[in-house]
Amino acid sequence: MVAEIQALNKNKTWTLTQLPPGKVPIDCKWVYKIKFRSDGSVERYKARLVAKGFTKKEGLDYHETFSPVAKLTTVRCVLVVATIKNWPLYQLDVHNAFLHGDLHEEVYMKPPLGFCQQGKHLVCRLQKSLYGLKQASRNWFEKFSSVLRLAGFKQSHCDHSLFTSTIGSSITIVLVYVDDIVITSNNELAIKALKDFLHHRFHMKDLGILKYFLGIEIARSSKGIFLSQRKYALEILNDAGLLGAKPTNFPMVQNLKLDPDDGDILEDPSLFRRLVGRLLYLTITRPDLVYSVQKLSQFVSNPRKPHLDAAYRILAFLKSSPGKGILLSSNSSFQIEAYCDSDWGGCLTTRRSVTGYCVFLGESPISWKSKKQATVARSTAEAEYMAMAFATCELIWLKLLLHDLGVSHPQPMQLYCDNKAALHIAANPVFHERTKHIELDCHFVREKIQARLIKTAHVSSAHQIADIFTKALGKEQFHRLSGKLSIHNIHAPT
Repeated sequence: MVAEIQALNKNKTWTLTQLPPGKVPIDCKWVYKIKFRSDGSVERYKARLVAKGFTKKEGLDYHETFSPVAKLTTVRCVLVVATIKNWPLYQLDVHNAFLHGDLHEEVYMKPPLGFCQQGKHLVCRLQKSLYGLKQASRNWFEKFSSVLRLAGFKQSHCDHSLFTSTIGSSITIVLVYVDDIVITSNNELAIKALKDFLHHRFHMKDLGILKYFLGIEIARSSKGIFLSQRKYALEILNDAGLLGAKPTNFPMVQNLKLDPDDGDILEDPSLFRRLVGRLLYLTITRPDLVYSVQKLSQFVSNPRKPHLDAAYRILAFLKSSPGKGILLSSNSSFQIEAYCDSDWGGCLTTRRSVTGYCVFLGESPISWKSKKQATVARSTAEAEYMAMAFATCELIWLKLLLHDLGVSHPQPMQLYCDNKAALHIAANPVFHERTKHIELDCHFVREKIQARLIKTAHVSSAHQIADIFTKALGKEQFHRLSGKLSIHNIHAPT
């Protein structure tokens, strides 16, 4: 706590003053946390002074609050580019990051308990952002991005948390996720110069080679980069009391149909909601869980016993291989390939179809999704065509992102679909009973094909990788497709 107060005073976070008439000071509190390493050992004990920003009024004490963070797809893209080009990866952490943000509003706060002088009725006029303020994260990102632009970095339009600097043949990439920063470059001198520049501007902690980022364990070898969340998976099992559960071979019973009205209502729905939320974060490195978790997330508003039983089965599958993750291959090309699929009328309640797609950069999976479509499709062809539109959006965005990372992709991106009718609709300007009602925004797939940005091809249903994102599969098919997604059961060393 003393160290935190010293940091606040050193940063000139506030000035003590008399409270002006008509102003109401907000309160503050201390928050304590134990920081752990990836192996579970204690790294440090942390105390943080937090303002009770929930008592503030919009338009008076704050205005805009949005602050971007790096997309996880962008993180995987940067890692794939770095491992293929054999670039080093470093991680930095900013001490008291939010305190660096400049506060533009007039905000007063009561002094922290235990550190105010007796007999003096003074309040803290905040000059800098403080943790707990609604606009704190926005102010910090605004400050940090302005400093990077001052250093000659260009902010990406595809992901505003990505910054690049190109000088001749040297390229430096900076990825920002709040106060966690990843740096990679083909020039070690440029990395050192950037570190020195940031150390001069902020109180930075150099964490060295990238090994543990946002709860993701990162292990690098000559074969590539292996991403897993073993520690996080074990924490989920431990919190649920299922460390000793009997493992299963696949996460969801084949052709399982869950209904929102079947079974008894749970007495404590927060248990199910917390579990689904944690499983959603686990899908960062576990694409084999995406469909199952997506299915369960539809019942968080009113969960029932069959839904909780299905969630516990996912945990039993997790128990069989908590160290599973994805391998981003270093021996790969920069060709983008995507597989898209749809389960027509898969939801028995709404009769909407489920879209699933996965995108590979060379041999490495970088993006995947399983999502219920917004409207009811009248045919399999329409459902598959809408899935192609979803995948095409992702492909166009990824091509622009790779351009910002210094990777050119002049050849058309390959899109595989297992429905010949949908491929025919995408390739030809046909209008008949099966296409008249299709939304206009879906037809931009045809435009991208004509512009030679994407190239479609048919793939048999037996080799459709995206099948794992649209339905619950049996054991053999599930494990075969998991292997094609470059999912391996390797325990990443920490």
